[in-house]
Amino acid sequence: MDKPTKTNCIFCQIVAGTARSHPVWEDEHSLVFMDLFPASEGHTLLIPKPHWENLFETPAEYLEHIIRLSKPVADALRTVYEPDGLSVFQLNGAAAGQTVFHYHMHLIPRWHGASMQIHGRREATREQLDDAAQRIASALPESLSQR
Repeated sequence: MDKPTKTNCIFCQIVAGTARSHPVWEDEHSLVFMDLFPASEGHTLLIPKPHWENLFETPAEYLEHIIRLSKPVADALRTVYEPDGLSVFQLNGAAAGQTVFHYHMHLIPRWHGASMQIHGRREATREQLDDAAQRIASALPESLSQR
């Protein structure tokens, strides 16, 4: 299958290595990285590397890969942050709140009494994001690197 890209898409630029990111993990099909404007500490994004705008356009095999990947990443977030819960979001289309039009999944650690927003209002520092990425990556199972 051809791997589409879109030059004006920030996530395609991240995949290409031409935009700033704080990667946690990647393979030939997907990338896991920190949200620059986290809704909470540990806010992580999972994307297919090829560009598809939303759930409706993304081939099933890529969706299946992302959902399978979400489990070990969620487990790592639970290990690192010990949240009270975890929000899993996919926003498809502007009417649903999608702001980056490249299919992606949000994993957001949540604590009782904290805001339930999906998008953060303040950019985290490079140091905060690098530290979070390293901590989450170190909590991923070794079997993930053997995929």
